[in-house]
Amino acid sequence: MNFKSNDPADNQEQNSSISFRINPTSHGTNPSQTPTVEWAKISPNKVIVATAEKAWLLEDTDSSAPENSTTQYFTQSMEGAGSIETTRQLLDGAIAAARYTVNSDVRPPALTPRRWVWRLAGAYHMTHPVPKLLKEAARRFALEGHSTLAEWATEKAKEEAGHDLLALRDIKSLGYDAEAVVKELIPSSAEVMMGYFTRSVQDDNPIDCVGYSYTLERMALGVGEEYIQKIEALFPPGVNATRCLRTHSSVGADAEHVEETVEMIAGLTSQERVRIARACYETALMSFSPAYNGYMTDEKLQPILDPLKLDQSLISEMSA
Repeated sequence: MNFKSNDPADNQEQNSSISFRINPTSHGTNPSQTPTVEWAKISPNKVIVATAEKAWLLEDTDSSAPENSTTQYFTQSMEGAGSIETTRQLLDGAIAAARYTVNSDVRPPALTPRRWVWRLAGAYHMTHPVPKLLKEAARRFALEGHSTLAEWATEKAKEEAGHDLLALRDIKSLGYDAEAVVKELIPSSAEVMMGYFTRSVQDDNPIDCVGYSYTLERMALGVGEEYIQKIEALFPPGVNATRCLRTHSSVGADAEHVEETVEMIAGLTSQERVRIARACYETALMSFSPAYNGYMTDEKLQPILDPLKLDQSLISEMSA
């Protein structure tokens, strides 16, 4: 999954390549004339529509529309098979719709080494429970006889194992007692995200966890080498504190994971694809929304982190 930023503005900037069109009052040709089209109602008045080439958003779909119009057509339940191309556009369109919906001008304070520790603490809390929860999801899928999703969750649990340890190593490389830091710092955004994921797994049908996972891995592809180097420039030469970030970026394995997940989702039923698209939208809304309790500044973090500094003799060993 992804190194979800505790600073939503970063998520906005890093994922600007996920785009779609806004068609709030589209009443054009009947979509049945389009070779392959998928759609999903992602909120009471929003529908994402996708072809193999693009996705667009229909708004105000709860209001009356002309008979036989495009808008009216897409208020019906989607039926039929999807394709890898249209499913990819559907899921990415749902993520882009969340960014459009939030549209926040709020910007976090500039990153500093202390604020990077704050971000790493969030990464720890968003990765530590994941393998166990995915194993639970696999068990629930298996009980429902859904072998495809059970296999996906089992494999995903293996892929995510140990990512929390990368965050701990990064914190230690910056000179802090990592276990003490993650005990002291629990970003509210990480709590909200993990609460959603946990509820999804514990649902009678845990399929929303697929949308959550896809969204975080897809958003991770917005993190490239240039951004990673920008973070590394915050630290003294020789300090390696971006292990977790690199793993959850376009230079890590997430690109391959995204393609595998899209292929799996494309083979699911229409209603399962709709559920997953809606979960993508809901997950992205949380990721893009401004911090619930405001941003942690360097000044607020200093009295918390200074007592948690390690002995200097240990830092060089932990940076290796």
